[in-house]
Amino acid sequence: MIASKIAQRVAEIPPSGIRRFFDIAATMQDVISLGIGEPDFTTPAHIIEAGVEALRRGETHYTSNAGIFELREAIAENIARLYGVQYDPAKEIFVTVGVSEALYLALTALLNPGEEVIVPEPCFVAYVPEVVLAGGVPVRIPTWVENNFEVTAEEIERAITPRTKALLLGYPNNPTGAVMSRERLMAIARLAERYDLVVISDEIYDRLVYGVEHICFASLPGMRERTIVLQGMSKAYAMTGWRVGYAAGPAELIAPMLKIHQYTIMSAPTVAQIAALRALKYGEADVQYMREMYDRRRRLIVAGLNNLGLSCFEPKGAFYAFPSIQVTGLSSMEFSERLLMEERVAVVPGSAFGECGEGFVRCSYASSLENIEEALNRMARFVQRHREA
Repeated sequence: MIASKIAQRVAEIPPSGIRRFFDIAATMQDVISLGIGEPDFTTPAHIIEAGVEALRRGETHYTSNAGIFELREAIAENIARLYGVQYDPAKEIFVTVGVSEALYLALTALLNPGEEVIVPEPCFVAYVPEVVLAGGVPVRIPTWVENNFEVTAEEIERAITPRTKALLLGYPNNPTGAVMSRERLMAIARLAERYDLVVISDEIYDRLVYGVEHICFASLPGMRERTIVLQGMSKAYAMTGWRVGYAAGPAELIAPMLKIHQYTIMSAPTVAQIAALRALKYGEADVQYMREMYDRRRRLIVAGLNNLGLSCFEPKGAFYAFPSIQVTGLSSMEFSERLLMEERVAVVPGSAFGECGEGFVRCSYASSLENIEEALNRMARFVQRHREA
């Protein structure tokens, strides 16, 4: 009886395909997890200390709804330094509880019931459910390893209808590690202008790229005024638990997002904002160090997976490898479940990130070199047993 009171759109959303494997692994001994999508580094000590000192000073009260102004200034300076895009910290930037809240706010502020959002897949597991929860209709378009998992303007254009309101991009990509080329982004920018689309650009992994350039979508000609950039501190600064994100965009798009934020959240945690300010001002060396470590791990895991016969696209960003498991003849779900039970290695089935992720698994290399080496040894035994004749 009570279950019938739940909103249909909520009841129909499946639980996260990622959390299921974390929950199983948590009950087992000697598991090496290549599943979790967060840095294994502890937040740098000077950033932690900034938060501790803020507590000691008694900075335990609300901030302004948009966040501490000095932090917003630092965010604006950071974006300008990295990408040459200028934002007014008073009107065009505000601080959120992680990028997840920023995504929710962007979709909720934009969508009327039934309006469509184009979502390239494989993608972060929250994208499609968040569109649905905002009352919109997700229009999924697949990307393929043959195209380096980069979505093309031609594929997007085929999905556009009179109901299309926005395009949701997530590059550097979770789960594939793909990074979009400038050429393909420029073609998408021209398309967004032609069809008057808003682009929500989730760039949380922007600082974790390897040998390539990350292009901020708002930096492309004509795109600043139609782009909401979603960013945060979690990945590059190892601050996942602090829950600090932010949104940057034209005031006309930011103002309605801030209105929802005022009523649902009030403000992001004060201590976390102060720590984020320290990170932006003095954390560049930490970012460089962690990126170098991820790059070493990236090269190790990609070479190792290829040696096992699990053909692996070379990720250029984030901290994920996305190998094909075709040689085993197992589905993504079967492979992930059996690998966990038989060899105590946790990965995430590619199908959790969209139908076109079937036949792949996501392996996070946000783990120590030693753990990655041992995981590869265990996976070698597993693949040898299950390789199709």
